[in-house]
Amino acid sequence: MTLTKSILRVALGTGLLLLIPLAAKLFVSGMLWTFGDFVAAGILLFGAGLTFVLISRMGDNTAYRLAAGVGVASGLLLLWANMAVGLVGSEDNPANFLYLGVLAVALVGAIMARFRPLGMSNAMFAASLTYIVVTAIALFIWTPTGAAAEPQVRLVNVLVANGAFAAIWAVSGWLFRRASANSSALGQRLA
Repeated sequence: MTLTKSILRVALGTGLLLLIPLAAKLFVSGMLWTFGDFVAAGILLFGAGLTFVLISRMGDNTAYRLAAGVGVASGLLLLWANMAVGLVGSEDNPANFLYLGVLAVALVGAIMARFRPLGMSNAMFAASLTYIVVTAIALFIWTPTGAAAEPQVRLVNVLVANGAFAAIWAVSGWLFRRASANSSALGQRLA
């Protein structure tokens, strides 16, 4: 499939997905999305889809494409959850900005690895570890004070949710590691 067709599919998929909250807004009284929310969701969904299309084209096996999908989904979920409700406390908690470091580690690591499977694996494992470190910093070191303080945050809920997010990054790393093994096994058979 050509790149243009792939981009058109991503745009169509984004539009179709946005019909779900639009229908909810029309028929559910509690749906409070604004025009800005639709724009933000469209940018996030289209950006994630485009990122997947571009990265998955660099791999030569299914494990690589699956790993790319899981990695991109991790980034999308991180941004979406952080913007919607926040990963530590509410979306207004300034500690949530620390999670942008996870995306930076994943992106810089992927670029440094030149999107090769083994390097991508290391980048995703590094993002997972960064996620854990950022959560620890946000919960135990940089605790907001004053109006940003949130005494109602339940530690167990935050730890479980953030542990699940860190695990998704680790699964992407594991899948990229499998893709690396598959690529080297294929190279050995062809040699």
